[in-house]
Amino acid sequence: MAEEVKLFRTWSSPFALRIVWALKLKGIEHETIFEDLANKSSLFLQYNPVYKKVPVLVHNGKSISESLVILEYIEETWKQTPILPEDPYEKAVARFWAKFGDDKLLPSLWRVFVTQGKEQEEAIAPALENLKFIEEELKGKKFFGGETVGFLDLALGYLANLVSVLEETSGLKLIEAEKFPLLLAWMQNFSDVPVIKENWPPQDKLITKFQAIRETYLAAAAPK
Repeated sequence: MAEEVKLFRTWSSPFALRIVWALKLKGIEHETIFEDLANKSSLFLQYNPVYKKVPVLVHNGKSISESLVILEYIEETWKQTPILPEDPYEKAVARFWAKFGDDKLLPSLWRVFVTQGKEQEEAIAPALENLKFIEEELKGKKFFGGETVGFLDLALGYLANLVSVLEETSGLKLIEAEKFPLLLAWMQNFSDVPVIKENWPPQDKLITKFQAIRETYLAAAAPK
């Protein structure tokens, strides 16, 4: 009996991209179902009634939510092309930094993006500090896992694309060559991997979308 693998996602979600990349790296055939989060389908809500967010992976009728959880499920279900190291300590380290990315790094970058003036100035230092932690993790490595793309590369993959979008829409340069040479080299190496390159969302559409998001945030924060 053939396996049924479905992925509920949006065209722009960096969290859903992690799953696309993992499935492609492992050669897993799947059906993609694009959701409109402003008008969620009943099927999508049935599969993810708790968070009601993408991505959701459905494997033989069973649903898994939350992108890092889905990555672990994919790794445990399909053993080909491993994305997590075998060593328990190295595995724990990869998980730690993936969670750091979601809990601290991405929110700090987002705060810089959706603010301006003094508030933005105050947000820059924490964002740069978090980026420095990631820079340190790349010492002596091409990818976070070594010579090939792994779990942490997929978890932080949005940096290779989304940061440039945020920089362009906010007019602020965060990742400069003199401060983050290893991170910039990784961003290029990661983007050059065929599976990654072939599945980026259109850059122009991302810029248009995030420009509108930024303007909405700034308008909401403006004095009335």
